[in-house]
Amino acid sequence: MRKLENSELDRLSVDGFKAVTKTPLIVILDNIRSLNNIGSVFRTSDAFRIEKIYLCGITATPPHKDIQKTALGSTESVDWDYAENTEALVRTLQAKNVHVIAIEQAENATLLNEFSPKPNQTYALVFGNEVKGVSQEVVNLSNDVIEIPQYGTKHSLNISVSCGVVLWDVFSKMS
Repeated sequence: MRKLENSELDRLSVDGFKAVTKTPLIVILDNIRSLNNIGSVFRTSDAFRIEKIYLCGITATPPHKDIQKTALGSTESVDWDYAENTEALVRTLQAKNVHVIAIEQAENATLLNEFSPKPNQTYALVFGNEVKGVSQEVVNLSNDVIEIPQYGTKHSLNISVSCGVVLWDVFSKMS
């Protein structure tokens, strides 16, 4: 096998990305501290044509050199907005018939491998703070909670890794 050159990858331009139909997924970042994690989430969201990212609470917003370092320009392609209050955003999205799912370890959570998205439904996936996770208030408001099954000793993943795992899984089930 021969590795492909960048010119062979059929990448969309920013304008092309903005014009193409998006995956009906919204990412909500609930008080993320690390600028590198934020940039990584942008890049992953670009890869799966996510509809929008909401940056909430203490989550930093572009432009910022440490976000750009990992985002590699995806802050220009992926639509995003800032919301000071995650709970208010969740209520607003739910009023628009968006199904909000917290990605967290919680009682009665659905394991990711058992989750089946419904056709024609937009989902908002909430990813939480690196130490505290998704706030309990947001978990309480969410329509569902999904947990990533883990079988090692740590039972936690970096938020950007969690985002990659969940977005790939849900994207592939929706495609």
